[in-house]
Order: sequence, then structure tokens, then C-alpha cells
Amino acid sequence: MTVRRWWTISAAVLLCAGLTQAASADPAAKSKSGAKSSSAKSSTSSKPAASPAAAAAGGAEPSLVGQFGTWGAYVANPGGKKVCFALAKPSSSKTIPPNRPRDPAYAFVSTRPAEKVTNEVSVMIGYQLKPGADSTLEVGSARYAMYAQGDGLWIKNAAEEDAMVAAMRKGADAVVKGVSAKGTESSDTFSLKGLAQALDRLAKDCR
Repeated sequence: MTVRRWWTISAAVLLCAGLTQAASADPAAKSKSGAKSSSAKSSTSSKPAASPAAAAAGGAEPSLVGQFGTWGAYVANPGGKKVCFALAKPSSSKTIPPNRPRDPAYAFVSTRPAEKVTNEVSVMIGYQLKPGADSTLEVGSARYAMYAQGDGLWIKNAAEEDAMVAAMRKGADAVVKGVSAKGTESSDTFSLKGLAQALDRLAKDCR
């Protein structure tokens, strides 16, 4: 299991378990690599080797350091290595066909100083994604292609991630679209209110 995958899962599982009560109204978190090396990008292609429960069992409980609009800012210290992320739930969701069951969706922006990873964006979509299907994250008129791994999405072109985060800082909403393994189309809208402030707080706390 890749580190980025492990932390996306762990954060979502811990929050879903009610370990961070203050975020229950609007959890969301992201991650992004500040040093986008080719090795980091290639590592994302490996498939997860453990269930979310198994991943969370070896993790550290994150602490809420601030709530900014719809985004919660969290810090954890597994093994003495600081990990920070902003996290939010969608403000609205829809599926085609309508009302298909799915787990909660979350958007993350994560920072892991020990790995030189800064503001890495990921989304847990709430269902198993269809391999090879088009997935996107849209902010205003900008559209970013995302690749699927299990029930998670990450940006396809790492070189575009800085631009995507900059757009998210300034934008009103981000719309994430995906297709499940069974062919269900989903569209989740995440309010971006408070994201810039959450990331600014984490930039101070996650050095």
C-alpha cells in the first residue's frame, strides 16, 4: 500500500469512527507532493494491500487544530513523523441512476514533511471506481484529470497539482466526477470556503 493511499484511508476511517467529533459537520482533507518525483508518482500505481480497518489500526489519531468554513485542519504524529491534512465532505452529491447507495465521500489536501510532500490532493469517492474510466476534478472552468485506485482519486499529471491547489484556494466549489465499477456516475460538489485558511494554518503547524 502506498503511503498516500494509507494516509487517505486512515484519516477517513478515524473520522468516520468519531475520533474527531468537531469535524462531523464538514470533514475534508487533502494531500499533495511538494517534491513531485517520478518515484513518488510511480508508487501510486501499486494496489492497496490492506483494508481500511487494518490501515487505521497502525495509525495515530489526528487532532483537529482548526475548523475553517467547511474544512477541518488536522495534525497527527505517527511514529514521530508529522502528517497534516485538510478534510471536507461534499456539500451535495448525486448519482446517475439516482439514489445509488455509497459510502461517504471525502476530499483531502495532505502534507507530510518527512517525505517532502506538500498539499497533495486526493478524494475518497465512496465506492469502487471503474478502472480506466474518466474521473475529473473541476474548479470553475478548469478541469483536472484524475486517476482511480480502488475508491480513491489522485491527479493524473502531478505537474498540474500546484495549479489545481491554487485554483481551489480561490474557487467557490470543486466538482468531482467519477464512475463506479458497476457503471454508476457520480458528481460530488465540495465547497471550498475555508480551504485557503485551513492550508495556511497547516503550513504553520506542519513544518
